[in-house]
Amino acid sequence: MSNYSIFKELVFWLQSIIFLCLIFVILMIIITAIADAIQRKDAIRHNYPFIGRFRNLFMHLGVFFRAYFFSEDRAEKPFNRADREWVYHASSGVSMESAFGSTRTLDTPGTFVFTNAAFPPLDKDHSQPSHITFGPYVEKPYCTEKFFHISAMSYGALSKHAVRALSHGAKMAGIFMDTGEGGIAPYHLEGDCDLVAEIGTAKYGYRTEDGKLDDNKLLEAAALPQVKMFSLKLSQGAKPGKGGILPGEKVTEEIAKIRGIRVGQDSVSPNRWPEISNIYELLDMIDHVRQLTRKPVGCKFVVGDKKWFEELCQEIIKRGIESAPDFIIIDSSDGGSGAAPMALMDYMGLQIRESLPMIVDILIGYNLRERVKVGCSGKMITPGYVAAALCMGADFVNSARGFMFSLGCIQAMRCNKNTCPTGVTTHNPRLQAGLDPQLKKVKVMNYANTMHRKVGMIAHSCGVDDPRELSREHVHIVTEDRRTVSIATIWPYPQAGILLKSN
Repeated sequence: MSNYSIFKELVFWLQSIIFLCLIFVILMIIITAIADAIQRKDAIRHNYPFIGRFRNLFMHLGVFFRAYFFSEDRAEKPFNRADREWVYHASSGVSMESAFGSTRTLDTPGTFVFTNAAFPPLDKDHSQPSHITFGPYVEKPYCTEKFFHISAMSYGALSKHAVRALSHGAKMAGIFMDTGEGGIAPYHLEGDCDLVAEIGTAKYGYRTEDGKLDDNKLLEAAALPQVKMFSLKLSQGAKPGKGGILPGEKVTEEIAKIRGIRVGQDSVSPNRWPEISNIYELLDMIDHVRQLTRKPVGCKFVVGDKKWFEELCQEIIKRGIESAPDFIIIDSSDGGSGAAPMALMDYMGLQIRESLPMIVDILIGYNLRERVKVGCSGKMITPGYVAAALCMGADFVNSARGFMFSLGCIQAMRCNKNTCPTGVTTHNPRLQAGLDPQLKKVKVMNYANTMHRKVGMIAHSCGVDDPRELSREHVHIVTEDRRTVSIATIWPYPQAGILLKSN
């Protein structure tokens, strides 16, 4: 048989295969269109058979195309590309310098800028933080100079590889790691970093079978040398008034054992502590945990109504300042979560730019500012936001999503689906395999160290020797007329003890 005949036969079979494929595709389109026209659950598919299916496909692909092709560097939500890229570069230890000018819009109302000193110190290029002590009245106080730490993320919400990398990276950077409300997992302990053991409303890891606080388990946690402090979670930024949510597909046998719950069932915490219904019970619980563990104890909350906090301070004055929480963590309403109702995520609670100075001023007014250390969390992943928080009165800043980005998170927003493509928030072994704790721990360290150095650089430019010496006079905010005013004019410092005189 000649080569020409072989070629003609191949062309014939190829044409036949293509024709059969076309017939198959046409039949599938017809069958799909008939199925769409018959069903009544989706009006678009019923009214536009087959074609209507492309709507959902395009909506799904829209997230991808906006992220990589259409969104501007500073337009994407909840974190824009410019901020994420800064974290990626900081984590990788690459050069942080840029050229030509800032892409940040500097005249939009609400934007903040720092006021540089005319004559900053010559002998250094960034300021060094001083040490602060948590729990001056406990047997085992905690002392650290660091002001940027890993916020509450539980094992369950995060994969074991992610927790491992964070634990080791925190140790290398000398910062603490908040365990989140899921209890202490073996992976928290692997890196031997300082831990803040969070106790949530469901008391996972510290509960009896009927859900009450188990003092024996608290003592076991307190005996761990890595555990430096305990934090009572009252509410969370992404969902104030709602408890934690861990979907059942993420509740593995190991996680269920650590939390004290059943495998495969949704892990839903109460919206508040059943044992705490007022400020008196809150102080009683803080005192109970502190007396039992002999370590500093604080609480985390989202600010809504400030009246309860004023009443708390009044009760502290009556009982004595040793009864105060050793620290508080103010969570911003734009905080993150693995799973939260959109109605709460979009509308509930105050942002940190309002709630932080409000709470700090109340503490100053009751002469409790030095007694109670103030931390904050919520969307502060770059040096400017961290420095601004220090200006408004924070002693330290916690970040969750910033450290997730340092692990490789790409903001796929699949934290609640167990399908995280980077292995950060999934328990799928295949997806977890892409996250190497030995490599990522270095990125965690780099991110924390770079943050401390760059915030120190801002403080140095403002002319202060310690980032914690930054004050409201050092930051201005753009107003509606495009001018800037000092935050100190919006939130003027109250006279120390002024609220004591009025009560």
